[in-house]
Amino acid sequence: MGTEVLNQSDIDALLNAVSDPAPVVEAPPTQIFSRVRRDRDKIEIRPYDFKRPERISKDQMRALEMLHETFARNFGASLSGYLRTIVEVRVSHAAQMTYSEFIGSLPNPTSFNLVRCAPLEGQMCLEVSPLVIYPIIDRLLGGSNKELFVPQRPMTLIEVKLIQKILQRGLFALSEAWQSIRKIDFTLGEMESNPQLVQIVPPNEVVVVIGFEVKLTNRAGPMTLCIPYNSIEPLVEDLSAQSWFVTGKAKGGSGTADMIAGGLSGAPIDMEATLATTSMSIHELRHLQVGDLIVTTRSADSPAVLSVGGRHKFLAKVGQMRGNRALRIERSITPNERVDLGGFGGAG
Repeated sequence: MGTEVLNQSDIDALLNAVSDPAPVVEAPPTQIFSRVRRDRDKIEIRPYDFKRPERISKDQMRALEMLHETFARNFGASLSGYLRTIVEVRVSHAAQMTYSEFIGSLPNPTSFNLVRCAPLEGQMCLEVSPLVIYPIIDRLLGGSNKELFVPQRPMTLIEVKLIQKILQRGLFALSEAWQSIRKIDFTLGEMESNPQLVQIVPPNEVVVVIGFEVKLTNRAGPMTLCIPYNSIEPLVEDLSAQSWFVTGKAKGGSGTADMIAGGLSGAPIDMEATLATTSMSIHELRHLQVGDLIVTTRSADSPAVLSVGGRHKFLAKVGQMRGNRALRIERSITPNERVDLGGFGGAG
């Protein structure tokens, strides 16, 4: 086997190759995988914190915020009627965070209430600040809230019973607000003063926190609703802005009207039938005796006027049915129709 011997020219070529810089090889352009080609300079790059993942889009968060704005208005109106004073409830913020961050932001003691949300799985929680609790309790017990001292202690049993009635009204308003998405029965569960003792989901689980501000005359305080993501995960697709608006419009025409009609159907109303009216002097009224006749200008065979809530609605015939006095409606009275019941006469 022969051995190759390098001559002087080969050695010089090797030395020159070692001393020359290595050729620069251009790296291939960075590829950002996408179905659509885009200009890399216009791509928006944002930092992502894996400790606080955003599992709900901005549109869905906006839909949740608008949904709870409806709850805030209804709850404020319900409290105003119940407490006989003006109560304003409004949404102050809506955010995603971990459950541990939510618990760490709450005061101790406070009113921390678990909320069951059948048929959804898991539980939500509603936290009401003592700055709201004690002015409401003072109002229920006849106080004026002018010199109210807010104690830093857990609520007594009597205070718990009083505030449960307020919370039940709030959950009823919450069920009404969620009716546009799905029928959910919100019911009150256990109540705790120290939120650190309650764990409805793991500490790193994502929750949606809806913050409210409650104003009661000269007092104001926060209220917070915590919604675990795993509870509303089946409804996330329905929370997109477009489907939420469509659902609201579709159900607003029939569902809301049926709900209002159902609520009013059991309300009692006053009805009265008037045969005729007349006028007389005080002297004639004082001297009325048994057997006297009161004369009117209306014919005896004229129909009676049936009034509902003080408004003339129907003309009816007076008679009897199964031994009871009865009215048989002949026709309705149009809004602009003038009904003459007579107005002059006297005693005879």
